[in-house]
Amino acid sequence: MSALILALVAGAVVGLALGGLGGGGSVLAVPALIYLLGFTPVAATTASLIIVAFTSAAGLSAHARDGYVRWRTGLLFAAAGIGPAMLGGALAGRLPGAVLTTAFALVAAVAALRMLRPRAVSEGARRVRPGRAAAAGAGLGLVTGVLGVGGGFLAVPALVGVLGMRMRAAVGTSLLVITVNSLAALALRAGTADGLDWAVVGPFTAAAVLGAWDGKRLAAKLSGRALQRLFAVALLGVACFMLVDAVVR
Repeated sequence: MSALILALVAGAVVGLALGGLGGGGSVLAVPALIYLLGFTPVAATTASLIIVAFTSAAGLSAHARDGYVRWRTGLLFAAAGIGPAMLGGALAGRLPGAVLTTAFALVAAVAALRMLRPRAVSEGARRVRPGRAAAAGAGLGLVTGVLGVGGGFLAVPALVGVLGMRMRAAVGTSLLVITVNSLAALALRAGTADGLDWAVVGPFTAAAVLGAWDGKRLAAKLSGRALQRLFAVALLGVACFMLVDAVVR
């Protein structure tokens, strides 16, 4: 199968995840770029930030129109992560590819298991404390910068489990956080974008943007609990695959 077709198919899947689940795009994009399209771990994490930033911005507008974006909490969450994301972006270029892959898989697995715990499934809402939101946002920003992820696969569990946000609102708000964090991390990764294969990254991004709109429509047909479980199971599967691959190598 040609690289163009693989990029289009992978991009569509990434877009569906971001549009429907508010995250998971980068945790799917990075392995697709590495294992299907032959990118190095560093190049894959940089390309993933570009793809996810554009796709999240597209999905954000659709969720915002339906009132599922908590702008104040999302901006506070994202703002707290900008500095750590830029710091992590500078650090990532100095880490071996194997370390990045293993760390990526472990963080993804922890996030998935947290979402599968019963207390993280609650649809109830509670008052969000600014300090709690800022602390969670700073931690997410650091992970975003180091691992080259938009952070949605961690933002959604944090918004639901730590801040008590309803699942649908967490999905929309996560897209706001992802967009800001991805752009911040890219600011210090500009040098690593020079060698990217844009003939692959371009179509991948375009397919992901289109897929995000379909993901938004899919999300409207599922309950918050079903969305959360689907997100967690897919995330855990990818994490296990990457961890086994890193250990075998």
